[in-house]
Amino acid sequence: MKFLLRFLGFLFAAGTILFVVGVAAVSGLLWHYSKDLPDYSQLRDYEPPVMTRVHAADGSLVGEYARERRLYLPIQAVPKLVISAFLAAEDKNFYEHGGLDFTGIARAGFNYLQNFGSNRRPQGASTITQQVAKNFLLTNELSMTRKIKEALLALKIERTYSKDKILELYLNEIYLGLGAYGIAAASLVYFDKSVGELNIQDAAYLASLPKAPNNYHPFRQRERALERRNWVIDRMAESGFIKTADAEAAKKTSLGVSTKTSVAHTFSAEYFAEEVRRELYERYGEKKLYEGGLSVRTTLDPKMQVIARKALTDGLVKYDEAHGYRGPFAKIDISGDWGTKLADVKTLNDIAPWRGAVVLEVSDQSARVGLQPGRDPAGRVDRARDIGILPLDNMKWARVSGKAPAKVGQVLNPGDVIYVEADAKKEGTFRLRQVPEVSGGIVVQDPWTGRVLAMVGGFSYDQSQFNRATQALRQPGSSFKPLVYATALDNGYTPSSVVLDAPIELDQGPGLGVWKPENYENNFFGPSTLRFGIEHSRNVMTVRLSQDIGMPLIAEYAKRFGVYDNLPPYLSFSLGAGETTLLRMVTAYSMIDNGGRKVKPTLIDRIQDRYGHTVYRHDERECIGCVAAKWENQPEPSLIDRRQQVLDPMTAYQITSIMEGVVQRGTAGGVGFQKEVGKPVAGKTGTTNDYKDAWFVGFTTDVTVGVYFGFDKPRSLGRGETGGKLAAPVVKDFMKYALADKPGAPFRVPPGIKLIRVDVKTGVRAGPDTQKAILEAFKPGTAPPDGYATVGYDNGQGGQPGGGGFFGQRISPESGRAVRSGTGGLY
Repeated sequence: MKFLLRFLGFLFAAGTILFVVGVAAVSGLLWHYSKDLPDYSQLRDYEPPVMTRVHAADGSLVGEYARERRLYLPIQAVPKLVISAFLAAEDKNFYEHGGLDFTGIARAGFNYLQNFGSNRRPQGASTITQQVAKNFLLTNELSMTRKIKEALLALKIERTYSKDKILELYLNEIYLGLGAYGIAAASLVYFDKSVGELNIQDAAYLASLPKAPNNYHPFRQRERALERRNWVIDRMAESGFIKTADAEAAKKTSLGVSTKTSVAHTFSAEYFAEEVRRELYERYGEKKLYEGGLSVRTTLDPKMQVIARKALTDGLVKYDEAHGYRGPFAKIDISGDWGTKLADVKTLNDIAPWRGAVVLEVSDQSARVGLQPGRDPAGRVDRARDIGILPLDNMKWARVSGKAPAKVGQVLNPGDVIYVEADAKKEGTFRLRQVPEVSGGIVVQDPWTGRVLAMVGGFSYDQSQFNRATQALRQPGSSFKPLVYATALDNGYTPSSVVLDAPIELDQGPGLGVWKPENYENNFFGPSTLRFGIEHSRNVMTVRLSQDIGMPLIAEYAKRFGVYDNLPPYLSFSLGAGETTLLRMVTAYSMIDNGGRKVKPTLIDRIQDRYGHTVYRHDERECIGCVAAKWENQPEPSLIDRRQQVLDPMTAYQITSIMEGVVQRGTAGGVGFQKEVGKPVAGKTGTTNDYKDAWFVGFTTDVTVGVYFGFDKPRSLGRGETGGKLAAPVVKDFMKYALADKPGAPFRVPPGIKLIRVDVKTGVRAGPDTQKAILEAFKPGTAPPDGYATVGYDNGQGGQPGGGGFFGQRISPESGRAVRSGTGGLY
């Protein structure tokens, strides 16, 4: 008995010593690993990378920019169904344990011993808190050291933060595949739904992904994904989160995944979205753009954007087809499975309803074509092979040696890869299409605010990301002339002032030779009014007028309007020889349209940070009385507009009235604005030397629209390809559809303007016998002339017209030619 007591005492003492030693060892171990633990307090102020989202004016999503596609969602906004799905799949005892699940640890340890030496990955037993510690503060290293640190951090995190805060961090940080971080982004990517719209099977599938998203890919690993999702549904039912009957019903459904991996093509607004991205990058930098969670409300009008893109592309295609067929853009071997080979050919993905196709057979009157098959989300080529017929009548534009083809074989051969578009008149038939070589741009702007409502920078963004509306520097040609004439009208001239339209030679200085400006058709009309000079785009008149008022003054006005920053004082620049952008030209015309107020072009209305605070707003007008708790019969709010007046409102109306004449009877008179648009329209055509650029900028009281055509590497568009022929019809087509539901309003006549009937040809006051009279706008103190003082002409008769020609009568190109030194002594 005594021996037994001694033995028990020995065991107790040994046990006590071992316990103390064990506690000391564990304490030392914990102290060792605790020394260099990351600072977990940073979780309190954690701001995860959140994607920037760009919206149209109506709130529709236009674009998203992110390195990690994430939308941060407070735990209060997460539905209980979604929370229960993740708890059932990852940590059903989350709200009971203190950071570590000892039952799970024991189970994982037993599993590890069973599989020791088998090279199998150890089973995890991490709680959600441990996963937060790992994802935010540690690495994915597979080691005992990392697991110990993870456990220690989990215990500290549990003592510092609430369960809801920990769960919020977890649900917003986890990677769920397909580039989606957090449940809000994953819900959009996988199901195109907000989190609040998810059903049982949707939530269960998302909850199945955190461990290994690629193992449960919805397309490449569909069976495994369904199995894992159904397992999560069973766990939800076992935990009492959902009813068994609902679980069984949910398990019978398909995955229902319809990925939304990109929104870059929304509203055909790729060029617009990219321009916004560039501005955000310049304004805030790369980190803020891709991680700052900005919410950007743009000026984009989705309806106008679609119409603008169609109008421009139709115009480009019409020009291109008028200049013939250039052949297939690729060739393939059609033996065997042509569909797989055709699927590998790169085609433009943003030119629907056009489709890639390969010619399979050719007869005299038609060709049989195979349409390019699509691919499923897993990248596999669709098995279906669609066939169509391409009749000879639908490729008549593809002329051979200037003549319409008599046989299909003159145009197409088997193996040719082409573009086709379905013929709406007959099912199963198609039209031959061709990607235009020519390019161009269109800009639609609100003239009162500078807001860009639509913008297209080329035929296809997939083909070229170069934005011809904002990046292409082109010569505006005669579309610059309204600014020259506005300068004159703002400095003492009237619409009835007369300038000589007759040949002139200008000595450019030593070694530079003589410059002989010419009119488009190399004809001259003698003394002509300023109105006539704009309406019929008279080059020589513009040069004489510019010589009279001085190029430095014109350069000053060009800078005011933002067309050029520093216009060289050479007379050729009065004809639009300088280079500028389409957006700058449209903005200048907007200032004429709105009565001379300075406007700044913008694609962005407002920018908010991730917390909803407004950090930028385009509209800088001050609103007096806009903030009030309630209506108490106080005065109506008023907007204080402090924008610069760059042009006299009366001058702005005068030049607007003259440009109405361009559309009614001038260089754009044959386009059909009056008949097809049915609203007051003003504008100006522009065509540069050798027909390298074709322009038209026009406006109504609601919008300003500008279009230009040209090759990216400038070359002639062809003789006769003018702004009135190419660009003006595109603007007309846009206005016809975009403004169809808007009432037509005349341009506002500013106070002080006198409208006097004058002879449209001579500008003198109209009499009872005047055959063609119009209402001309005159400022106070001015009126139609009784006689004529012709600018730039003197035949020794006091400036009277004399033998140099009469109003409306053409004169010889050699009449009145005079060599003048310099440019009027201006430089």
